[in-house]
Amino acid sequence: MPSQTVACPTCKKPVAVDSADVPFCSDRCRLLDLGKWASDDYRITSPILDPDLLEDLEREQNKPRVN
Repeated sequence: MPSQTVACPTCKKPVAVDSADVPFCSDRCRLLDLGKWASDDYRITSPILDPDLLEDLEREQNKPRVN
């Protein structure tokens, strides 16, 4: 029975699901992905729907800034 594979999110090479590096094919691809998160290339853009959290964010944005 062949092992199941997934595509590496960085380079799209197949990776066995029982691999220690899954979902990445290598440490290099894992570090490239981490670098994209660290440099804000990736963003989570779903809207905030919680009214209490929206109020807190608005209050925080309207606070006078102290330098």
